[in-house]
Amino acid sequence: QVQLVESGGGLVQVGGSLKLSCAASGRTFSAYAVGWFRQAPGKEREFVAAMTWIGDLRYYGDSVKGRFTISRDNAKNTAYLQMNSLKPEDTAVYYCAAEGVYRGGGNWSEADFRSWGQGTPVTVSS
Repeated sequence: QVQLVESGGGLVQVGGSLKLSCAASGRTFSAYAVGWFRQAPGKEREFVAAMTWIGDLRYYGDSVKGRFTISRDNAKNTAYLQMNSLKPEDTAVYYCAAEGVYRGGGNWSEADFRSWGQGTPVTVSS
């Protein structure tokens, strides 16, 4: 498995921006999809974004489309999540996922990824 460490979370005001990073070690993660999920208190984990290795295709959850951007730097074994126009409902712990396999249909689930980070908290204050 790939070891993942997220960073960049914190407290931000409504409308602000944050950029999360996910550094991978161990086996290279460049040959698989990488993704971001989040979990708010009392809620289930939610898909946020994913990016394939082949074709660099990007997918986003409906609630973040147009505001969040996923990217990756395979040379640095690092994935990123740029979050703009943040809202209070974006408050959650954000998890990086790697070694993902795209099964088609534009949908992603936790089961599509084999490696997970410990999460980084993001709080958006109003």
